[in-house]
Amino acid sequence: MSASFEGSYLGDANRIADDVCLECKICWYVYDPAKGDEVWQVAAGTPFSQLPDYWRCPECDGERDQFMVVDC
Repeated sequence: MSASFEGSYLGDANRIADDVCLECKICWYVYDPAKGDEVWQVAAGTPFSQLPDYWRCPECDGERDQFMVVDC
C-alpha cells in the first residue's frame, strides 16, 4: 500500500487492516502496530484501531486524525 492523503481511513477504524502503519502528517512519526508505542505504553501487536481513546502522537502530541496510511 502506498502513502495516502489525510483522511485515507476517514476516521473509520474499520477501513484499515490491523497490520497497517500510520504516519503523523505533522512530525512524520510512524505508528507500527508490530512495535506498539513505549511512550503511551501500548503493547506490541496493538492495531491503530485499538489504541486507547486518549492516545496521541508521542512525538508532537498530534491527534489520531492527523495520521495517514503508509507502508511499514
